[in-house]
Amino acid sequence: MPANLQKDIIILAIESSCDDTAASVIKNGKILSNKVATQAIHELYGGVVPELASRAHQQNVVPVVDIALKEAGVGLNQLSAVAFTKGPGLIGSLMVGSSFAKSLAHALHIPLVGVHHMQAHVLAHFINDPKPQFPFLCLTVSGGHTQIVKLNSYFNQEILGKTIDDAAGEAFDKAAKILGLPYPGGPLIDKNAQLGDPKAFAFPQPNIPELDYSFSGLKTSILYFIQKQVKENPSFIEENLANLCASIQYAIVKHLMKKLQLAATQTGIKEISLAGGVSANSNLRKTLEETGQKLGWNTYIPAFEYCTDNAAMIAMTAHYKYLESIFEEEDTAPFPRS
Repeated sequence: MPANLQKDIIILAIESSCDDTAASVIKNGKILSNKVATQAIHELYGGVVPELASRAHQQNVVPVVDIALKEAGVGLNQLSAVAFTKGPGLIGSLMVGSSFAKSLAHALHIPLVGVHHMQAHVLAHFINDPKPQFPFLCLTVSGGHTQIVKLNSYFNQEILGKTIDDAAGEAFDKAAKILGLPYPGGPLIDKNAQLGDPKAFAFPQPNIPELDYSFSGLKTSILYFIQKQVKENPSFIEENLANLCASIQYAIVKHLMKKLQLAATQTGIKEISLAGGVSANSNLRKTLEETGQKLGWNTYIPAFEYCTDNAAMIAMTAHYKYLESIFEEEDTAPFPRS
């Protein structure tokens, strides 16, 4: 029976691009379960250690998949396909998820669906209502990527702008490290910023042409400013933590929104969305909604659980690929971050 004529389409999806092992089950486009096992050990090192991440994935993948299947009330014999993240990400982590998915699909004699991690972040908007209408723009912001993407259909996506150096998520984490905050620092900047004045300290905005982004210069200006102030007053960070976090967050969000607004003007598109791990940032979400109200945009932001790395977004993308019979060969190799 052709894939698109099967009565129920049930897909198990596995996400293992970085340090979270996740599994999700989707049935006919509806998420039945979405489970994630996090790896707290990386907090000791101030960042993700690739070798430790891949080892933890090996320990977590079977239990997480088992829990996801049980919560969904689905047996292996009911699966229509197995999906996995094929990249970008940490190569060792990706290999754990892809190897498991390939082996399971082969054993069950069902199709294998490979999913691009960043494409899945964008298509997370189709998990719940309201859903954006094509064409729409998506600002996709994570620890490794910052992009403005135009979507004409599910799989017709055009990157209009991207970072030429560092990603916004990396800028948040590096700024947090400069302030002495533990990893992951981005959420802590967000938390402290809510108590501070975003105009307390001014950081220069990157001057990058067209729709591309740059955050390396902003990170450097933050570092030099902090070093100079601490030299004059060793207690400067402690005395001004909330204002520093608010000012840093304001500078990053301002740069993100400036280019997104320019993209909306150039394309004439008013369907505007936000995706990726940094889309969980409260100030970015608020600023998008306020800007949308001001400019007449229809704005869309996924629920928090679908912003950070998760398998539900992999499952949703796999669902649409399954409908179009877009499958992988079993020898498909995962690809690392560019």
